[in-house]
Amino acid sequence: MLDLGRTFLQAVERSPNALAIVDGPVEMTYQRWYREIGKAVSGLRRLGLERGDRLVVVLQNRWEMATLHWACQFAGIVIVPVNWRSKAEELDHNVTDAGAKAVVYEPVSAEAVAGSHAAQSKTRIGLDGVEGASIGFEEWLGLPGGEAQANATPAAGPDDYSVMLYTSGTTGLGKGVPRRQRHERAAALAHVAQNLYRHGERTLGVMPLYHTMGVRSLLAMALVDGLFVCVRRWNAALALESIAKYELTCLYLVPTLYHDLLAAAEFRDTDVRSVTKLGFAGAPMNDGLLKRCSEAFKPQLFVNHYGSSEVYTVSIEQDAAGRPGSAGRAGLNTRLRVVKLDSVCPDDVAARGEEGQIIAELAGDEAFEGYWNRPDANAKSLRDGWYFTGDTGYLDEHGDLYVTGRVDDMIISGGENISPVDIESILSLHPAVDEVAVVGLKDERWGQKVVAFIKRSRYVDAAALDEYCRASDLVNFKRPREYVFVDAIPKSPVGKILRRKLSAGEYELEAGSSARASLGG
Repeated sequence: MLDLGRTFLQAVERSPNALAIVDGPVEMTYQRWYREIGKAVSGLRRLGLERGDRLVVVLQNRWEMATLHWACQFAGIVIVPVNWRSKAEELDHNVTDAGAKAVVYEPVSAEAVAGSHAAQSKTRIGLDGVEGASIGFEEWLGLPGGEAQANATPAAGPDDYSVMLYTSGTTGLGKGVPRRQRHERAAALAHVAQNLYRHGERTLGVMPLYHTMGVRSLLAMALVDGLFVCVRRWNAALALESIAKYELTCLYLVPTLYHDLLAAAEFRDTDVRSVTKLGFAGAPMNDGLLKRCSEAFKPQLFVNHYGSSEVYTVSIEQDAAGRPGSAGRAGLNTRLRVVKLDSVCPDDVAARGEEGQIIAELAGDEAFEGYWNRPDANAKSLRDGWYFTGDTGYLDEHGDLYVTGRVDDMIISGGENISPVDIESILSLHPAVDEVAVVGLKDERWGQKVVAFIKRSRYVDAAALDEYCRASDLVNFKRPREYVFVDAIPKSPVGKILRRKLSAGEYELEAGSSARASLGG
């Protein structure tokens, strides 16, 4: 298999004058971008970074971030992209755990870098004149010798590590997921195939490059000589402007961002006809939003991608709108199973229709080999050649996968296992419900009671929503026993619902006396 440096060279050789990356006023062809990548490769060498070393990067989605990603692939250096919203203690953990040699950052992440003892002990490359840097990015990139190395030669192979992503940790300290170049290339190739990308596709580079979805978009565009339009910080109006200006053809977003696009006042006046392929991942898309996206974009292809940082593609559903809730079947490079909820054995398979834990075989071309410095996490999640995802779901009678949530999110009420996703999908179809999240809160009688948190698009009360659920096919014991009307549903930076915040009471009630209502049985 080719390494990633040679993968980028393919695009340069095939389409040197094709527009490759856009970041505001910065527009670069593949040939021009290759020269900037070459300068970055030379700069990393001057810092003393060698093949296998780790570079922590705390940047938004900007051309410098994407350039460093590719430079590391050429040099065989492991890029460790970190959430630019990280606090000092989180960054301290990442830098120390990764054993990083240097840190790249910008003003938006300066406070965390300044407060991190580990970051302060490393060489710090700063962008936009940020204070506290050892050297400025522009100066570093333009130092003598950079031009001589502008035509970078790949120094890595497919078995070199490419990237280490940090997953969210329940203790606040994430687990490092190192992935080799062959894993990353296989995942990108599968992404191209499963989303039916053609030569010259154009995408919105909005999913953060510290997240597997963002990395996949970046790599996939190089495979098809496509365009990556950077979005540094999410803004629906600016995203719509980019779609129209650059005639973007494919979107790969979390459901929350699709919701924001459709809710933007500018959507009605924006020409989005160039977009023919929609894809989503990171969280289930409820039935109401699926319907709205289909009507608004009229896509030729609408893909539900289910996966993780550890095993990029677990399953794919290429008719998301036609099969609401379905995550489809195993991806090109994956085998999957659903095992019983309390099982630790990959052969303890759940029956069709029985909810269990989703697992994926580690022999797949996209699968990682284990967590960085975390034998405890490996012991918990890697068993007999299979990765236990911690996600719940079931296979229907046709063998299609339905993802119902996280093992930790399962509501146990009166001895019954209740998935929040089922309830959310039904409530999302009510015309007065803008967004919904369901959690289980402590209850003396039932152990947990089902509570629905609702962001309203117009007035509706708890009684009307309860009647709506009673008239649906939702079984009675799954009905919410309480409704809480909130200003916003708390979400992570990549749009995942933060149920733990709702359970902990970390939300703002909608103004008004009827913001909370309990119901009888």
